Amino acid sequence: MADRVNTTRNLVGTAILALLAVGGACGAEPSDMTRPLTLDTHVDIPPDYMRQPRFDVGHDTVLKVDLDKMRRGGLDAAFFIIFVEQGPLTSSGYAKAVAQSERKYSAIELMLQKYPERIRLAKTPDEVQANHAKGLLSAMIGIENAYSLGHDLKRLDAAYARGARYLGLVHVGNNDLCTSSLPNKDLNEPAVSDVGLSEFGRAAVKRANELGIMVDVSHASDACVRDVLQLSSAPIIASHSSARALVDHPRNLSDDLARAIAAKGGVIQVVAYKEFVKHDPGREAAEKALQKAVARQAGDKEYDDWKHDYLPSYQEGMRRIQQQFPLATLEDYLDHVRHMVDVAGIDHVGLASDFDGGGGVTGWFNAAETNNVTQGLRKRGFSAEQIEKIWSGNLLRVWRDVEKSAKH
Repeated sequence: MADRVNTTRNLVGTAILALLAVGGACGAEPSDMTRPLTLDTHVDIPPDYMRQPRFDVGHDTVLKVDLDKMRRGGLDAAFFIIFVEQGPLTSSGYAKAVAQSERKYSAIELMLQKYPERIRLAKTPDEVQANHAKGLLSAMIGIENAYSLGHDLKRLDAAYARGARYLGLVHVGNNDLCTSSLPNKDLNEPAVSDVGLSEFGRAAVKRANELGIMVDVSHASDACVRDVLQLSSAPIIASHSSARALVDHPRNLSDDLARAIAAKGGVIQVVAYKEFVKHDPGREAAEKALQKAVARQAGDKEYDDWKHDYLPSYQEGMRRIQQQFPLATLEDYLDHVRHMVDVAGIDHVGLASDFDGGGGVTGWFNAAETNNVTQGLRKRGFSAEQIEKIWSGNLLRVWRDVEKSAKH
């Protein structure tokens, strides 16, 4: 699922959406003939996706991404994410992770079965473009935290058969593949480690190369990123990471690693996640305090984003926090895009929202505001050709290169 600093996501309720919304797309919507094919590499889904009416994306939902919002904002394609929280490296832990991932695979399949006239699965770059030509949205599948493989490499083959086309190695906390950029403090995992890939992690990278699955290093430690760069026979991606030079957060990529990913032919998908785009410890502390208070009021020991974020007390608290500590803006986000282009080159940068996993900034707060990003890139001086590359061209090129490498 999404980036959760200290393993929590910070979804904002619909009342905050009303406060932050800027009236949809800024300026007139360009025609389909001039609008770039837009592709978001990281959209999270809840555990009860498509199974509860509020999460049935064929209708207007509480989610930041549903089919209507995609269409209104001009978001053509998205990777929907198979995410599981990091748990114990035990047989019971692996079994639970496998079951949680299965629930999400089947939910995505349910969406595709229910709305085939609106959205189709895309297993190749050509299918993304073919769907677009037919006026259909595209759904792709990405894995976040390969812990969900249950320490069984055969499950990577099964994931590929179901449509998974990138493998995010790790999340918050070290797993059986590699070390995380955010180790688990409760387990006394070291904050900085020279340890990167494990033997199982190395085997998973090699098998992903053989299958034609893009290897994703977002969330991975610097040591793990370096190991993947050395080991992978194909270009790699960072599916949702911003610039550490602008916000010194371990989840962001250093300039050196960004250049190394580009040198290997890969792409960095800059993410619109508030804490990676704007350093605001006051807001972070206020949100954590609110989460604890709301959970306690609900009679729960721990905060659960999908349970508590839609409660009136949470939404009212978020309104107060927004007034005191304004959310990162689209301009803040585009600063990271500009920096990454300057560092890695125009051919090695893409975009990711992390919607429904904590992502969203003022100006690009949900999929209905996607055209704001395109307009913002134009105002920053990017050409139509460059915007096409940033929105989808670079990622599709890398995907094709990974496919070719696998076939070879």
